[in-house]
This record gives sequence, structure tokens and C-alpha cells, in this order.
Amino acid sequence: MRIVAIDQGTTSTRALALDPDGRLQPILSLPHAQTTPAPGHVEQDAQELLTNVLRCLDASDADIVGLSNQGESCLAWDARDGQPLGPVITWQDDRTADVTEGLERDGAGPMVMTRAGLPLDPYFSASKLGWMVRHLPRVADAARQGYLRLGTTDAFFRDRLTGRFETDVATASRTSLMDLATGRWDAELCQLFGVPMTALPEIGPTSGDLGTLPGGARLAASIVDQQAALFGHGCREPGQTKVTFGTGAFAQCVTGGLVVPGASGVLPTVAWQAAGEPVTYALDGGVYAAASAVNWARGLGLFADYAQISTFNGTAIDRGLAFVPALVGLGCPHWNRQARGAWLGLGLADGKADLMQALLEGIALRTAEVLAAMATVQPVTGQVSIDGGLSQNAYFTGFLADTLGRDLFLSDEAELTAAGLAQMAAMAAGVQVPQVHPGRVLTTNPTVQRHDRTTRFATARRAVESYAKGA
Repeated sequence: MRIVAIDQGTTSTRALALDPDGRLQPILSLPHAQTTPAPGHVEQDAQELLTNVLRCLDASDADIVGLSNQGESCLAWDARDGQPLGPVITWQDDRTADVTEGLERDGAGPMVMTRAGLPLDPYFSASKLGWMVRHLPRVADAARQGYLRLGTTDAFFRDRLTGRFETDVATASRTSLMDLATGRWDAELCQLFGVPMTALPEIGPTSGDLGTLPGGARLAASIVDQQAALFGHGCREPGQTKVTFGTGAFAQCVTGGLVVPGASGVLPTVAWQAAGEPVTYALDGGVYAAASAVNWARGLGLFADYAQISTFNGTAIDRGLAFVPALVGLGCPHWNRQARGAWLGLGLADGKADLMQALLEGIALRTAEVLAAMATVQPVTGQVSIDGGLSQNAYFTGFLADTLGRDLFLSDEAELTAAGLAQMAAMAAGVQVPQVHPGRVLTTNPTVQRHDRTTRFATARRAVESYAKGA
């Protein structure tokens, strides 16, 4: 029985097969375009994404498939022929910042947080879906005539590939439209954001019998990418935590039951739910710019080769140079979209290497803020497991371990989203596979004055936020 994970990510769609020994073998990787037609607008072509998923499926010769999605990226399409009625508006898009700010001023924030467990932020799908209904004539027309379908990208793929208009409870928990306690769409939240509830997909489990794909393969798992990665890291018990350093840095910590974080700034979310089983919950927190900040700096000419940014003398923050990686705003636990990135403490002696050192440290320090906020709600247990491109940077990982004051597990598996998907699909199909977690432990240096680092960085972050208020 051939088990294949199809990871539909922010920049590419990848297919990987799960070997009997529990390891992954790549099959196909396909990039896709991403456009920015206006400031703050980030879009993708839904048909291109679907075509790439189909190409990966065709190349895989799969019996059992797990499919991941980007999470908050969403679109509208025609129920009659499945054709997109506009672009995919991605999770990075902040065109609806004025909408969420207006709702915040109107006092809607506490209700949204209580029911959906999410702050009012354009990162989540609800305001994007409402924007489509108000601003895209074809979407508005479809809504009036009763043939509109709205949802995250997974619902579009599943509708087109299995004929079942469904999403999973973990992905639905990232929309701001689902009541986190019941796992159902909330009529008042839908009304608040201007989203017709009748146009939304049915919510189901993250694994089980999810339909038959073209070619006859069974879809056995469908879930948002970060939750798939959490599963792939082997996190199962409350307190077990992972951070994925991709385009952004996304931390998640298993809680087991639903924990309401209150004013901590971290977010409750659904981790996963196997068919017929209770929901497992987690805490979630993101840093919007991680690898994207590094790639931006490379485009500016601050470095040419990644080997140039793997070793540095001393630390930038300890000598007063800080970078706040708020290039697309501050996510958890501050939720400030107006903030923008900045270096602080520059002197004439500072050059490109100093700027890059501070940039890497800034990503690590923002990650430390997220994990510190999580720890006030759910104590983190054991090592923090990390993956993604920056987990291969020796300076970054050493600085992160020392700043957290906690050992890190550096996974050797570059495709943990796919690993989690494949393992989840295998379990749903009743197939036993070894749980393989190759990697190494990086120990923290107990002599580091981490409090001084975090305090200085907090001062820099507050300065950036204060500047944004005056803009």
C-alpha cells in the first residue's frame, strides 16, 4: 500500500512517498507564482495550485493520500462548474486591515476571541472572505443567485478532486468563523464578517474516509500545514512544542484539551481530530517574517551565500544592535499590523555582517517572545523541536537555544509537514509505520544572560511600535 503526502505550501506543491521504514522519498516538487498586485495584496492562481496538486497526484501512484494546505489562504468559486471566481488571497495578505481595525473599534474583538479563539487580524480568513463578497462582482453575483462557494484552499481542492465540499476542523479553526468549542460555523461570526454561512463547506475530521481522488486513491488525511508539522515532529502530549522556520516562524504547543489563553496573546487552535475521536487542541503563535526576512536581506545585497551568515563574533544584541523583523507587522503575542521592521542602534562601524547578525537574532528573539507567552498558559516540556531552513543555520540555532534557555531538537527531516501528513494518513488507513525522528540535540549555554537580551529587544520592539503609531 503506497502512502503519499501532498504538501500544498506557500511557494510550492510537493509529493513525497512514505517508505516502509518510515522515511520519506521525494516524488515531485512544483513551484507556483505569487503576485502582489497592490501594496499589502498577495495572491495566487487557484487553477495553477489545483493543477499542481493533480500533477503531484498523477506522479505519485498512490493508494492512500494525505493533503496539507496553507491554512488561512482562501478563495471563492462557482458551485456549478468549480471555476474560481477570483484569486486565492493568501495568509500573508493584509488588504483587510482597515476592516479588522474597524471591527476592533466597534468592540467586536472580545466576542471573536471568545468564540473563535483568534484576534481581529487580516491574517485569518474571515475578513478576506467577506472582502470577496463585497468587492468582487462575480462573487457577489454568485452569492445572490445561490451558487457561491467560499473556503480555504483545501475545500476547493477537495470539492474538485473528491466531489465533497468539505474542510477539516483544524483548518476551519484558522478562519475566525468557527466556534472553537463546538467545531461548527458560528452564525454571528459569519454575519459580523459578511460571510454567507450557506456558502461554507461542511466541517469534518482531519483524518478518516475523506473521499476518493482521481485515479482511485483514498484521501485519508487533510489538514493545515502547521498542524501536520506538529504531528510530524512527534508532539502528542501537553507541553510538547515545535517551531517551523519557513516563510514565517510558527510555534505550536499541544495542550490536549481546549485552553483559553485570555490576555496572553497566544491563540488556541485545533491540532487534529481523527474520525470518531475527540479533538486535540494546541496553542499557536506566529512570527510573520523569518525566511522571508532573510531572503529580503539577500535581495538587498547584505549577503550572497548562506555560509556567510552561519558564524559571527559575539552577539549583536549584546553590543546594542537590534533588528525587529516586523516587515509585515508583528504577530503573536502583540498583533500589531502597523509595525514595520527596523534596525536600531546602528553605528559607523557596523557593516553588512552586523546587519545580518542582528536580523537573525531578531527572528530568534521574536520566537522567544512567542514561546514565553505560551509558557504562561501551558508549560513547555522537554526540548523544543525545530525545523525549516533556519534550523540549519548554526549561529541562529545556537543563539535561539541560549536565548530560550532550553535545549533544541534539530530535526534532520526537511519535510516534517509531509511526514506528519503521511503518518496521519497511514494511521487512518490502519497501516503501521515506524515513527522515525532523525536529528540531534543542541544544548543551551546556562551562563548566558538571556534576560538582558530579551529586555533590550523588548525596548527596540516598543520603539518600533511607538514609531508606527506616529506614522
